[in-house]
Amino acid sequence: MSDGTKIEWTDATWNPIVGCSVVSPGCTNCYAMRLAGTRMKSHPSRVGLTRDSKAGPVWTGEVRFMKPWLTQPLRWSKPRMIFVCAHADLFHEAVPDEFIRLVMAAMSFAGQHTFQVLTKRPERMAEVVARRVPDVLPNVWLGTSVEDAPARGRIDHLRRAPAAIRFISFEPLIGSVGEVDLGGVHWAIVGGESGRHARPIREVWIDEIYEQCDAQDV
Repeated sequence: MSDGTKIEWTDATWNPIVGCSVVSPGCTNCYAMRLAGTRMKSHPSRVGLTRDSKAGPVWTGEVRFMKPWLTQPLRWSKPRMIFVCAHADLFHEAVPDEFIRLVMAAMSFAGQHTFQVLTKRPERMAEVVARRVPDVLPNVWLGTSVEDAPARGRIDHLRRAPAAIRFISFEPLIGSVGEVDLGGVHWAIVGGESGRHARPIREVWIDEIYEQCDAQDV
């Protein structure tokens, strides 16, 4: 967990799970994957979570449950915006429903904070949250990543998720998303990649998202 972060749209990060797998082109230059395979490669929480490839570290698909970290947000009294699973995906197929329920329970007990849960697997998020969480938690935002037009279908799954706030991270934006239906969405983030291998972002792609958010009151 990091109390303070360079991510502009949140205040802190919380990682009750680490590890993931590549699901779409937006994952290619994942900062968490790169970190797990380089600077943190020997850290006990990251050992074995990546394999080396010609393009750099790649997730193995293993996820690790950091149970001692589940209660960390409860120790912070000052309210914060907290990005959940910044180095994983809470709704990864290897994460059991029961562990997701424990993470949601921890968020419900830490009502002083606002939790931002972002996934590239919104279809599972919609199903699990509707089935396992009896009430909409007012301090939990649910979001999905959309990096280009082929990923746009994730928004339909996000809409099915019961949430106080639904948001979209158009990050890393690597192509035009085209026309999007933002019904049921409250908030949007737009950003490009960083680092040596960052793919370019074009202003016109940002403008089309901004104009649609403005027109649809997002």
